Amino acid sequence: MIEELLKRIERLEYHQQLLLDLINTEHYPFTKLIIQKEMDKEEVFEFYQLCEYMSNNLQEQKAEGFLNFYPLLKEFSEKLNRKLEVKETVESCLQQNMYVELMTEFQKYLSD
Repeated sequence: MIEELLKRIERLEYHQQLLLDLINTEHYPFTKLIIQKEMDKEEVFEFYQLCEYMSNNLQEQKAEGFLNFYPLLKEFSEKLNRKLEVKETVESCLQQNMYVELMTEFQKYLSD
């Protein structure tokens, strides 16, 4: 019980710091999403690691001449934290200029 309370306090402190960093939430939709979905620091770090991994795979696949990146989106959606929805995450990352090349490719398959 005490451990759970300490974890909650830690997450609240992290969210408070994120809020302090915000000037205008329209410019930080992914950060806002982190707070709305009550993600902790570790979960956000894992998201960034996933995006780095996916970005590297995208670059490798492009270098090999791949034109269809739907399998990459499928892998991303399977590995994405269950608190996040794929389309909402892709859109918020694009609005915040995060992983633009990767998210632009993913967005092509989400628009259909």
